[in-house]
Amino acid sequence: MSAVVSKIREPLITGGKSYHDITEDLCSPTESVPNATWIFAFVASVGLLTVGLFCIFWTIWFGIGAWNLNRTIGWGWDITNFVWWIGIGHAGTLISAILLLFRQKWRTGVNRAAEAMTIFAVMCAGLFPALHTGRPWFDFFMFPYPNSRGPLWVNFNSPLLWDLFAISTYFTVSLLFWYTGLVPDFATVRDRATGLRKKIYNFLSFGWTGSAKHWQRWEYLSLVLAGLATPLVLSVHTIVSFDFATSVIPGWHTTIFPPYFVAGAVFSGFAMVLTLMIMTRKILSLEDYITIEHIESMNKVILCTGSIVGVAYLTELFVAWYSGYVYEQFAFYNRAAGIYWWSYFGMMACNVISPQIFWIKKFRRNIFITFFMSIFINIGMWFERFVIIATTLARDYLPSSWSYYYPTWVEMGIYIGTFGLFFVLFLLFTRVAPVVAIAEVKSILKTGGDQYVGKNATHAHHHAASHDHGHDSHDDHHAH
Repeated sequence: MSAVVSKIREPLITGGKSYHDITEDLCSPTESVPNATWIFAFVASVGLLTVGLFCIFWTIWFGIGAWNLNRTIGWGWDITNFVWWIGIGHAGTLISAILLLFRQKWRTGVNRAAEAMTIFAVMCAGLFPALHTGRPWFDFFMFPYPNSRGPLWVNFNSPLLWDLFAISTYFTVSLLFWYTGLVPDFATVRDRATGLRKKIYNFLSFGWTGSAKHWQRWEYLSLVLAGLATPLVLSVHTIVSFDFATSVIPGWHTTIFPPYFVAGAVFSGFAMVLTLMIMTRKILSLEDYITIEHIESMNKVILCTGSIVGVAYLTELFVAWYSGYVYEQFAFYNRAAGIYWWSYFGMMACNVISPQIFWIKKFRRNIFITFFMSIFINIGMWFERFVIIATTLARDYLPSSWSYYYPTWVEMGIYIGTFGLFFVLFLLFTRVAPVVAIAEVKSILKTGGDQYVGKNATHAHHHAASHDHGHDSHDDHHAH
């Protein structure tokens, strides 16, 4: 056994990175004092969150009248932001579950942070429907449960209720999948810790020892959760699209919405992952683990899904013209030439035209261009949700009730506050857990020109992957 352990502890990963180096690089952010950049980002995020909490208090105290909703436009920034945040949360589970099932190894550098992003984005999204009810303290009425007041049940025919079921299920499975992946790395941090910190990580790692049985069950559980999460990736935004597609309102009543929403969600989600990972690799010095090859692979997905979204936009216009239905035709004409023309052309420029630069390999591999484009794309996807909601509702069948919607400072403040919540949670996550999955990075099989760790890597068994902390560690797992 000692011979096996000593062999495992050989620095199999070349290109300047041994197993011990990888452990040091990925664990050190959780052990060292935060640098000035992290502290500045955290303080700024707390400031944004404070603004949001004040605006939420204002909304609850004064009611929904503090928003600029009216009889014509009953959905505004709240539902726009809800759909946008749900879309942001899509890429995490896609990267983790679907790419895991397809054995795509390039996911390894980004899957951990993407999964965390999913959890935090869904939390931000759920805030908006809760506030939109007007009386959030009665939100428990949205859940079907036996009660003493008689047969008081929710409307099971409503797609808004389907939203609740789909999103809560998606959140639960994503949380389990994310935490399952963290368990081996929590054990790695535990073995390097002392005192109270060691006890906390021992609790978080569920007494993980790194035995063959533990690894076997961990891999089985990961595959089961990936299998459960894969249909959820496709179903969640499909059901969100039913909020619109099951209505009879021109501009919404269209069968292309489900696949179009799913593609748009993956599109915006991957863009947000790139935004976060480019910042994270710089702040935490993880250039060897979040590489140019990772970024290029994600840009290819963005190019593909952006093209699908562009086809969906053109299909909508064609079907509206081909249908001969004057109200449908007017809805799409009004989007392009009406009072909200700026949002429509902003959507087309950001989502359809700009991603086409990724056909050029030099741009796909350029960090600055990728970072700029990732923000640009998410602005465009926000415009898309606003175009679908506001421009459709602003012009209904009665010209006497036509209206123009713009948000109040309260609505903008709540939206800003969700960014604060998102980044506060993400920054705290980078301090308590390795941002890149240590076990998975070490287990990658690649024999030459490796794109994941340093320059070259060879196969590392999961035993070594999670628990070889170098010769100075307290590793005792292999004895088990």
